[in-house]
This record gives sequence, C-alpha cells and structure tokens, in this order.
Amino acid sequence: MSEVSESASAIAESAAPIPFAQVSKRLLRNSVLDGMRELLRSKDWSAVTMADVAAAAGVSRQTVYNEFRSRQGLATAYALRLTDEFVDLISEAVLAHEGQVKTALAEGFSDFFASAATDPLIQSLLTGQAKPDLLRLITTDAGPLIDQASHRISELLQHSWVRADETAAVRIARAVVRMALSYVSMPPEADRDVADDLAEIFAPVVDAAAGGGPSTSTG
Repeated sequence: MSEVSESASAIAESAAPIPFAQVSKRLLRNSVLDGMRELLRSKDWSAVTMADVAAAAGVSRQTVYNEFRSRQGLATAYALRLTDEFVDLISEAVLAHEGQVKTALAEGFSDFFASAATDPLIQSLLTGQAKPDLLRLITTDAGPLIDQASHRISELLQHSWVRADETAAVRIARAVVRMALSYVSMPPEADRDVADDLAEIFAPVVDAAAGGGPSTSTG
C-alpha cells in the first residue's frame, strides 16, 4: 500500500462518527447554498434577497435567517464552501500525481481557474454594478477563507507523499491560497497559461520542502 493510501486509511479509521444534528445542519446549509447558486445563474447578487434564497432552496425565510443571520453571512458561507472546493481540486491533483510537483500544481491551479470562471457568485462579482460586500470577502475580510484553506493545504503537504515539515507546509499553503484569491477579482489573462506560470514558481519551493516531515508509512 502507498504512503498516501495508508495515510487516508488511517484518517478514515480514526474519524469519529458525525452526530446526527451536525449532519442535518450540514445538509441544510448545503441545500440553501445550492439554491443560492442556482438562483445566481439568473439573478445578480445585488438583487438577491434572503426570501429569494429561501424560495430557491425550498425552505422558509426564517430558516435562512436562523442559519446565516444576514446576506453577508450567506455570502461568507458560500465563499467558504468555494474555498473548500478549491482545496479539493488541489488535493485531487496532488494525490493523482505522486512525485510530480509541477504537474500537480499546474493541474490544481488550472482546475481552480476553470471552476472560478463558471461560478455564478464570482461572475456576479465581476459583472454589473460594483459589489463592495463581495469584494471585501476576498480582500479585507478574507481572513476566514485564508485560514480555512491554508490549514487544509498545510495538512495535505504534511501528510501526503510530499511530507513537508509543518513550518514549510504552513508557509507554502498561505502563499498558495493568497495567490489563488488574488486571481478571483482579476481572472488570469487569456493569452497566458497562468496555471503553468504559478506551478513553475511554486514547484521548486514544494520540491525543496518535500520529504522534510515525518513519514506517513508504517513500514
């Protein structure tokens, strides 16, 4: 069994069962955020109300308020889920290309840019009237997004085949996340392979950190 498979198995075996209340809460939040995503395909964020989102999700307006408190809370939750989706793409690319740092990073960034380009909330941010509330989410108020994504990518770098030590993993993760966020409000140029450019920049750093952490192999 590979180091990655052993690590994934160990994590799965050690994971405690998720309480029913937590599962229900997660399902509710995802249902509302899915409804919001569908709504945004036909309506600009500036015109979206909590009642609109509730109707799109098939729940009451009060349920949406109880869960997210405000439109800004709703947008923040949506952005945090997008952040998790970005990390999932990076993780899938890294795990699919063991020992090939540049290829993994190029694929991860490329998939992220493609996903961001089609997301309706990001499209709404980039079109129509200015939306300072959305812009703040990825600039001055981006702390929660950076922290969440950086933590997950740091864990990936430490416990996948990369095996970076914690200090290097944290530094690299935060740099990758900040760079990715910077391209949300200003998408990559059409005449350049920006994903490949970023992979070229980050690959030597990840290569240098590779193997520096504790082995995940049990022998």
